[in-house]
Amino acid sequence: MSGSAATPVVGGVLLVLILAVIIWVIAAYNRLVRLRNQADASWAQIDVQLKRRYDLIPNLLQTVQGYAAHERGTLEAVVAARGNAMNLSQGAGPARRAEAENMLSQALGRLIAVAEAYPDLKASHNFAALQIELANTEDKIAYARQFFTGAVQSYNNAVQTLPTNLIAGLTGFHAREFFQAAGEDRGPVQVRF
Repeated sequence: MSGSAATPVVGGVLLVLILAVIIWVIAAYNRLVRLRNQADASWAQIDVQLKRRYDLIPNLLQTVQGYAAHERGTLEAVVAARGNAMNLSQGAGPARRAEAENMLSQALGRLIAVAEAYPDLKASHNFAALQIELANTEDKIAYARQFFTGAVQSYNNAVQTLPTNLIAGLTGFHAREFFQAAGEDRGPVQVRF
């Protein structure tokens, strides 16, 4: 009698263990999906801010061109960098996009530096408004990059740590790239007076 009574108990324990494993697998998978979707949504926010910057650049170029027409090389560098960044906006990974955006940021920096040589341009209300709008957009890009970095870090942690890495490996979840250009200067900012 004791042997037959043990069989239902063992069966019940096995059933509970199997159900617990199934529930854990579902919860782990759903967590990976939520983290992946958060990383995708934060990438979309970066994309929105970059497109906003792309839209501001032609107006900024037109304003500068009216005052500093002979600064053609600088203007063409900005146009080329913007075109390259826009072309990479579809399908390129974060590292390639970040590199193109870094080149665009450098070209825009040179364009703003050109304005220093033209007092009339610096005094232009249109240029000042565009410069403020560009600075605000750059701040939003920096915030969106920071949020994306956090989302990717959370996702990558889940994909690479036990026990969720077992589910990730079986279901095709892979670590993501951060939005960081190779060779980006990490040294301290030099301030000269």
